[in-house]
Amino acid sequence: MNDFEGLVAIVTGGTGSIGLATAKLLNNRGAQVAVLDIKPEGLPDDIVGIEADVTDDAQVKSAVDAVVERFGRLDVVVNNVGIPAVGDVTENSDDEWLHVLNTNVVGMVRVARHTVPHLRRSPAAAIVNTCSIVAWAGLEKRALYSTSKGAVYALTLAMAADHVTEGIRVNCVAPGAADSNWVHRQLSRTPDPAAALEAIEATLPIGRLVSTDEIAGAIAYLASPLSGGSVGTVLEVDGGIHNLRMRPPAQKSLIGR
Repeated sequence: MNDFEGLVAIVTGGTGSIGLATAKLLNNRGAQVAVLDIKPEGLPDDIVGIEADVTDDAQVKSAVDAVVERFGRLDVVVNNVGIPAVGDVTENSDDEWLHVLNTNVVGMVRVARHTVPHLRRSPAAAIVNTCSIVAWAGLEKRALYSTSKGAVYALTLAMAADHVTEGIRVNCVAPGAADSNWVHRQLSRTPDPAAALEAIEATLPIGRLVSTDEIAGAIAYLASPLSGGSVGTVLEVDGGIHNLRMRPPAQKSLIGR
């Protein structure tokens, strides 16, 4: 499939698990891809890496300008930068709150601020924000992180309304528990990582973590011209945990008799 042939895409946070999988997929499907990251290292030769910190407005503008100068256009933006936070409302300091919100929310605003003027000239303009199911599903010890992703959800819908008449589609993908480096780092801090992983997978209807390739596939779907009718869409990639209510195996066997 070459649905991105001739298009230019920016992926922020493109060296992380989800971002890198997305950058590779868009590139494989024909896009010229530039990754914006604090440390744009370890990228394939045909993907351009540009150093940029989304908490620095000047760096974001300079990076976006560099992409447009190099490729002559911009069509797709994947707003993927995000940092985690663990704790209830008593546990995260004001400084941490400000840092996470500045990165996860205002960082996306900065990227949009400097890419929208270029996207207005594209016949296939699309922005995909990386959200999370914690935007609306309560999860323990995620007060700050959930707040940031709730803001991303609201921001996505507001941006979609603002820019749809300009021909810019704005959507977001909401992953659940993903087979990512961050999740495995959290598991490594538990007394028994294997048991902790098994416990998480037991709650997922598909019986496993969602792969980063599956999340990248959802992002690519929303970014593709083939999904031109999708605007203000929140696409869950969570293994069914939010919408499905599965019976325990013992109950299934009783019902089957």
